[in-house]
Amino acid sequence: MSTKKVTVDVSGMTCASCAMTVEKTLNKTAGISSATVNINTEKATFVYDPDVLTLEGAAAAVAATGYRLVLGHTADSAERKAQRARRQLIAAWAFVLPGTVLMLAMWFIPLTMHQMQAAHWVELVLAAPVIFVVGYPVLRAAFVALFHGNFNMDILIALGTIASFATGIMNVAGMQVESFAMVGSMIMGFHLIGTYLEAAAKGRASRAIRALIELGARTAHIIVDDQEVEVPIEQVDPGDIMVVRPGEKIPTDGIITFGTTAIDESMATGESMPVEKTVGDSVIGATVNQTGLIRVEATRVGSETFLSQMVRLVEEAQGTKVPIQALADKVTSVFVPVVLGIAALVFTTWMVFPGTAHALAVWAHQFLPWVNPALNPLSQAIFSTVATLVIACPCALGLATPTALMVASGLGARNGILIRTGAALQTMKDVDTVVFDKTGTLTVGKPVVTDVLDVAGDPASLGILASLEAGSEHPIATSIVQYARATGAPLYEAEAVTALPGTGVTGTIRGALYYAGKPGPELVQAAAEETRAALERLESEGKTVSVLARGSTILAIVAVADTIKPATPAAIQSLKDLGITPVMLTGDNAHTAETIARQAGITEVHAQVLPADKLAVIRSLQQQGHIVAMVGDGINDAPALKQAHVGIAIGSGTDIAMEAGDITLVSGDLEGVVRAIRLSRAAFAKIRQNLFWAFFYNVIAIPIAALGLLHPVLAEIAMAASSINVVTNSLRLNRVPLGTSSHRR
Repeated sequence: MSTKKVTVDVSGMTCASCAMTVEKTLNKTAGISSATVNINTEKATFVYDPDVLTLEGAAAAVAATGYRLVLGHTADSAERKAQRARRQLIAAWAFVLPGTVLMLAMWFIPLTMHQMQAAHWVELVLAAPVIFVVGYPVLRAAFVALFHGNFNMDILIALGTIASFATGIMNVAGMQVESFAMVGSMIMGFHLIGTYLEAAAKGRASRAIRALIELGARTAHIIVDDQEVEVPIEQVDPGDIMVVRPGEKIPTDGIITFGTTAIDESMATGESMPVEKTVGDSVIGATVNQTGLIRVEATRVGSETFLSQMVRLVEEAQGTKVPIQALADKVTSVFVPVVLGIAALVFTTWMVFPGTAHALAVWAHQFLPWVNPALNPLSQAIFSTVATLVIACPCALGLATPTALMVASGLGARNGILIRTGAALQTMKDVDTVVFDKTGTLTVGKPVVTDVLDVAGDPASLGILASLEAGSEHPIATSIVQYARATGAPLYEAEAVTALPGTGVTGTIRGALYYAGKPGPELVQAAAEETRAALERLESEGKTVSVLARGSTILAIVAVADTIKPATPAAIQSLKDLGITPVMLTGDNAHTAETIARQAGITEVHAQVLPADKLAVIRSLQQQGHIVAMVGDGINDAPALKQAHVGIAIGSGTDIAMEAGDITLVSGDLEGVVRAIRLSRAAFAKIRQNLFWAFFYNVIAIPIAALGLLHPVLAEIAMAASSINVVTNSLRLNRVPLGTSSHRR
């Protein structure tokens, strides 16, 4: 069975209950294996079998519930939705404000019966456009939801405003009912304020993806027939040679073919210090060339670029769910029907027990001026019922976790942390053990020259050694040649070069026969005591030693090692400061492993470990009750990354699509592990705060409204404020310091 994963916009959703309805519908549709719907982004992400279901079929299933999957084009942006909400808000308050002034005047200015009746007619005239014209989308959404058997927030608002308006009609018709028509329009007005502020806040929360997309270059200068031509970025193909000047963005991923420069890669890795680049080095599209003119051969374009992968991973993370959200989802799914039942019970109770209700109103009026003991039982019942309907808020519950997850994933991306799932982010906060692969994770991942000892005092020795090694593709030989060239050592033409398998190479340079390779027993025995001591010291440090010899005389010693990354010790110490135990796994011998572990600051080491054994080590730690994160390169460490509670893959430049990892660190800097843990802890502190206040608000507010102690307008203000509070509290995550790496200033 082949499956596809898609993310599409959903139109018509207005609250968390709507999102739950669409999500349940998709998950029940044949051919869909899993689906999540995000009310913040108004997108649905689902995995489906194209042999069983088409996208049009999925859209039809959703349409049957009153909502719409937007196929083939993109729905309105967050900015447009906020602008539309602002226009509705202004239109509504053009009527609400004069109506409010009239209502207050009626409270404080004595009016005759005819004046009072005329004033009630004016209230109806002012309230009608707000509720039935400007508020039409809310009423329509409520009607559609009811028609399809769904229950959402719009139903509560619609019932509250229409019931309030109905009292105005009843009043002018001569019935003994207090007119709450203007209260109904104020409820709609404040609801539209909340809608606008929430839309604006959601726009800020989703800014991370827009910011990523906007980072890309719009045009590129490419070489065509030896001429430099400016073309739209969409016309760049793999193999094109791009010219990038200092201060310009690199149009797309590629490899430098000419020039040397420093590149600001902060948008990808979160590191502020520029990275030196030269011919043969890979570069990332949208990063900024800072110092020199370079030519870059395009290697990845369009959806294959680093930036596109980054955007996709952030969108996928925002579309996933956090396990802690399950409780909120259960409450949200039954919230509106329960509130409708409570509202019906409130109305009935106030009508059946008017004496008790009146006594409560007399008591409350002493300190709550909006409680009116003079209201008749029907008016008081409507007053309390409307307040109960509009105070209830499933939105805050529904927004509590996805908003925080949205902000956290964006903040992570800006710091070089790409989170694949919300579950990984949640688990990360509980990690107490971090297991590191050595090669390429704690260390640079390739051998580099660490020591050069000129035993014979001949400055040409390094060049001669490198000249003999130049014909070998062995990593150690390559590192020696690269070091010689980087230090300006002269290279010579070697003749009669002969490889000695397992030991080294011989060759003639400037008429003399030389040997380059491992120091054999004969050479060591013939060496001076000082030279033997140097060899023993270098080997005791876990380094691989090569010598240059003529006859039985050692002329030079070069030590090569896979060196520890500069930021590794600081990152390991930061983990310890967080109460986390670092562990190292490696296939190297115990001596080399202990040397690297000592430099890194790690005390628990497992050496000479095969990939299958790495899996066993992690399982053993888990059986001991530890929450384990595994950090590796995502290739030979894939089984271990999958076994760990959280797999953290080290990215390598443009190659970030690490399927084995739950979290990818774009930079090889291990401070990213520390930042990921701090991000997880900060995000879930916000989620817990959001859920607490959302639950607390409803548990406290609904009974107060049911007792008739809350004015419906104040209830609506409180309801809107609760949703806005959840979103703005999540936005505060952007201010959380995740810590800086040793490369930052």
